[in-house]
Amino acid sequence: MTYQEYQSLLAEQQTAQQILERIPAENVLDRGSFLTRLEEIKTILAKELTPDMSPARVRLTFKGKPVIGSHGILAEFGTKATKAFVDTIATMVAAFNGSLSMTGPIPNREQHPLLITGTAMGSFGFELEEYQATRQLFDDLNPVKQALEQTRLLLQSTLGSDDDELTEAVAAIDQRALTKIREFFELLIANEAVCVMGYREHTVEFHDMDEVRHSLDRISQDNVQETTREFDGAFLGVLPRRRTFEFAVSGTEPETVITGKIGPSISDGDELNNYLHKYMRIKVLETRVGRGRPRFVLDESPQLRSSP
Repeated sequence: MTYQEYQSLLAEQQTAQQILERIPAENVLDRGSFLTRLEEIKTILAKELTPDMSPARVRLTFKGKPVIGSHGILAEFGTKATKAFVDTIATMVAAFNGSLSMTGPIPNREQHPLLITGTAMGSFGFELEEYQATRQLFDDLNPVKQALEQTRLLLQSTLGSDDDELTEAVAAIDQRALTKIREFFELLIANEAVCVMGYREHTVEFHDMDEVRHSLDRISQDNVQETTREFDGAFLGVLPRRRTFEFAVSGTEPETVITGKIGPSISDGDELNNYLHKYMRIKVLETRVGRGRPRFVLDESPQLRSSP
């Protein structure tokens, strides 16, 4: 259960309780459906709020020239490859927290370290585990789990040929983190190695060097276009829990409506509902991969404008 789903259930529970308070006790039939739903919500909360709050774990294994069967891996390559992967995750975590610049040290990376807890079988590699000083009840509030999932989705998308799918994955990742993933691929190619990432029940596997080169080409700077754009118009709707928006662009015929995601720099997406149907200017990051449709991310608060 995500934090948003938990909040939604709490709101529904409160509404049902308020309605029940207004229905007389003798109206058994009217009260029945609300009492049943309240019991369902209590059951869901009792079950979902006692999850396995284990730390994030990921398996990273390698094959190729630096790997000696299942016996071992060249230390220099193993160290560099693991560091490149860990740097990617640390960069994503910093971006989720809204504290990442294009250059300089990755901020607060010591707060979310990954531990090597064992060697991973299959060829040769490592099992990495998040070090948690405190446990997170909701996975979507755990930045390391978010970063690992986004990395998995991106790696999986690079293996295919669907530009729209890859655009969706790239748009969710900070530019500096994307650079780290390119560096990871470049390291594999330079050492004639391939990798397998296992996270939760999912596995992303690169079978040969051609697949690694194909993936690097698909996220190359020549194939990924990111542009900052400004639009004048009005918000038609905002979904703060899903962190998405619809925006009608003025001066277009027929009317153009763009949809996009609310970036991490805007902590409270609900505040955008205060601007519905008001004339505004927004600044968004437009991402497009190959011939894929553009994706938009709103990373700055909108500006009120005078009506055209």
